[in-house]
Parts: sequence; structure tokens; C-alpha cells
Amino acid sequence: MSQQQPPPHSTGQLMKLGVAQAVLFVAGALLGRGIGLLLGLDAFGAGGYGNKEIFGILLIGLGGGAGVQLARAWYTRKYGNPRG
Repeated sequence: MSQQQPPPHSTGQLMKLGVAQAVLFVAGALLGRGIGLLLGLDAFGAGGYGNKEIFGILLIGLGGGAGVQLARAWYTRKYGNPRG
């Protein structure tokens, strides 16, 4: 018996995934930057790269990564896993 492969995702569906990931990456990074500023962790501070700046950069990265994962979870729930 051969296993039947599900039909591949259309280009339009994959474009929705890419756009959603890009938009939510930027939104998450901006949210991480805002939270960092509220906590006094300025990633772009003039004082060089001390602990506060490093943690500010970390928050930006975590926010961007969380946005990408949120977009992927939305896509998987709506269309299924794009990797099949």
C-alpha cells in the first residue's frame, strides 16, 4: 500500500504565511522594544553595550520570534502544516 500525499499548499496560501510572519515579526519586535523601554532596557542606548542594552536586544528578539511563531500557529490551524 502506498501512502497518499496531501495536496501541496497553493502559492497564495504560502504567500499569506510569509506576509503574516513578516508583519507579526515586526509587530512583536516593536512590542518587545516598547516593553524594554518601559522597563528601562534601551537596546539602542548611548552607553555602549552593558547589561541593560543586551537585555533590551533580547526582548526585541524574543518579541519578533514570538510573532513569527504566532503566525505559523495561525496558518497551521487554518491550512495545516506547510511542511506536510
